[in-house]
Amino acid sequence: MLYQIYETQRSIMEPFADLAEVAAKLYNNPALPLAQFPLAQRVSAAYDLMHRLGKDYEKPEFGIRTVNVDGVDVAIHERVEVNKPFCELRRFKRFSDDTHTLAKLKGQPVVLIVAPLSGHYATLLRDTVRTMLKDHKVYITDWKNARLVPLSEGSFHLHDYVNYVQDFVRYLQEGYGNCHVISVCQPTVPVMAAISLMASRGETTPLTMTMMGGPIDARKSPTAVNDLAVERSHSWFENNVIFRVPDKFPGAGRRVYPGFLQHAGFIAMNPDRHASSHYDYFQDLIKGDDSSTESHRKFYDEYNAVLDMDADYYLDTIETVFQEFRLVNGTWDVKNPQGKPERVKPADIKRTALLTVEGELDDITGKGQSKAAHNLCSGIAKEHQHHIEVLGAGHYGIFSGRRWREKVYPKLTEFILMYQPKAAPQPAAKALVKPSAPAKKAVTRRPVAAKKVASAKAIAAPVAKPAAPRKRAQPAKKA
Repeated sequence: MLYQIYETQRSIMEPFADLAEVAAKLYNNPALPLAQFPLAQRVSAAYDLMHRLGKDYEKPEFGIRTVNVDGVDVAIHERVEVNKPFCELRRFKRFSDDTHTLAKLKGQPVVLIVAPLSGHYATLLRDTVRTMLKDHKVYITDWKNARLVPLSEGSFHLHDYVNYVQDFVRYLQEGYGNCHVISVCQPTVPVMAAISLMASRGETTPLTMTMMGGPIDARKSPTAVNDLAVERSHSWFENNVIFRVPDKFPGAGRRVYPGFLQHAGFIAMNPDRHASSHYDYFQDLIKGDDSSTESHRKFYDEYNAVLDMDADYYLDTIETVFQEFRLVNGTWDVKNPQGKPERVKPADIKRTALLTVEGELDDITGKGQSKAAHNLCSGIAKEHQHHIEVLGAGHYGIFSGRRWREKVYPKLTEFILMYQPKAAPQPAAKALVKPSAPAKKAVTRRPVAAKKVASAKAIAAPVAKPAAPRKRAQPAKKA
């Protein structure tokens, strides 16, 4: 019932939000009489803020059109490679007419970024993707809003998430022979499970896996998010935060954890900070500070755009990750596509290098929760396990913003290159076909030389200063 009430209230507010946008423009247009009133700028700012608070925020675009690679602008074409009921695998295909640049792009590592399914869209990782595109072939999981998925597609559980990740890894292996996996926040746990199960079956596992700010062991340095999950029972969550999608959407009748509840939770974590941010936006509108106001709009266009999560997936995650800690306790059984349960054994991973990244000031995933992956992955040799602690960074700072670009990315790309086979030939371009069974092709891994081991020690150290970026040869300028 709450979902219907929310949608009714939003529908009523929508025309008023639109009128507020029109009024803001009327009072801010110097060619119109209303803009000549003494308090016109202040009235315009008030209407603009009203519009921002009342409008509906839809899924943003990645909007990455070009990236600069060693002084050459490379065009980006975004396309869906695999379309599953609850997720799309998106590729950011790079194009260049500079022959030197094109040859360089073809030999770069393939990276699968597993985006979180925790309320926001994958576009939250826009800065992550844009930065990675300079030196990598990038794919990302783009999770769908559950209210748009018809009931005929069935339910979606945490084990389905794990199976999706395995399918995507096999898909890239089929096309390229190998890949690297990066998981940000929530997906660190299902990604760990996916790679563990592949290793247990004797499948080819990714060359590297990077775990960034995720609740591998949510018992360590618990945050407000962890405390809420522990204080409430599984039945409490099912009875109080799960609702059915209203009739107006394709997924009508589906049980979901609504995005508007998740958004309310985000705001409740730092209400003073958000109130102050909106007040500053109001003042910047009055002053005519276009740069600051545009920065505010971009942030909240992303932050306020939320999606619904299938109820089964949400409840599974609460129970498995935050209440029973099944991954670290060694009690997690995941159903494969045939419905057979398989035990998750991270110790079976032996041929995939591990990197964990944590922010010193992370208030969502506490310190030590990601680093716990090293104890679980005892089958990985110590020289192939690395950790970065980003001083001064909060949760978002480890994958977005200045600290991500200056402190994390240089070490992350160095880590990936360390395990990327240099002599491995790239297959000819072809249409990738979604595999129906695990890939059988064996891939030679771990081209580790003595000097690479020495480099690994540098990566393992906590980050205190931005790492110097690797110098690259400059391509010839385009005519």
